[in-house]
Amino acid sequence: MTLCYFVSDLHGKIDRYKKLFDEIKKEKPKIVFIGGDLLPPELIQNKDYEDFTKDYLIKKFLKLKEELNNNYPEIFLILGNDDLRNKEILFINAEKLGLWKYIHNKKVKYNQYQIYGYSYVPPTPFLLKDWERYDVSRFVDPGCIPPTEGYRSIPEPYDKIKYSTIQEDLKKLTNKDNLSHSIFLFHAPPYETNLDRAALDGKTIDYVPLDVHVGSIAIKRFIEEKQPFITLHGHIHESSRITGCWKQQIKNTYTFSAAYDKPQLAIVKFDIEKPLLASRYLI
Repeated sequence: MTLCYFVSDLHGKIDRYKKLFDEIKKEKPKIVFIGGDLLPPELIQNKDYEDFTKDYLIKKFLKLKEELNNNYPEIFLILGNDDLRNKEILFINAEKLGLWKYIHNKKVKYNQYQIYGYSYVPPTPFLLKDWERYDVSRFVDPGCIPPTEGYRSIPEPYDKIKYSTIQEDLKKLTNKDNLSHSIFLFHAPPYETNLDRAALDGKTIDYVPLDVHVGSIAIKRFIEEKQPFITLHGHIHESSRITGCWKQQIKNTYTFSAAYDKPQLAIVKFDIEKPLLASRYLI
């Protein structure tokens, strides 16, 4: 058995991190996947820490690694659309301490499995655009702000912002890989599924009804066509409350979300060999 934990959208909340560390110490999973939106929102940084990444996350994971020693799990993580990209270098450098593998836009091997990470989400109504891409075209849903607008903590060439899409990124990331033994750590959920349902019922912009599904069309098509083994998602906190589901099977692909809009920590626990038996715990 290869016990895996999956969490996402902790947003710098200390109580959730403490619960995660306690559960890891208790059950000693082999792998922990962390799916983005790890840091406090920029405008409400935790006052107890000058830099949350350096002064809390890295120190706490170092302590956990020291306590667990050989039982310290393999940790794979990405950032999310609420995480400033200028903090990315801290996560990259922390790999040298053996704390985790930062896998945005990368492929890494774990036994017979290939694990991929991808942080970008389709355009949102929010101003921070570090981790936003056009989805399959330069169409932007009503009420959303294009990636060419808003602001970024790290500059990016305008042409890259304007012409890059999630669809093209995924083609480049996977090339012609056989994905039958692949696990994808996404931040965005696939479009029109149990995992991407937003609380937009009855809302309009200039009399145009808003789509209640706000996930990625590119990711949905990718799953349907390429059929990876397992995909992990976050981003839309309220989706499981609205749909009553935190998982969905798309043909042969098992998709899970760990986003949650209540105070508890949501942990998806699964055996990598038996994803059909996955369960979600609210702590």
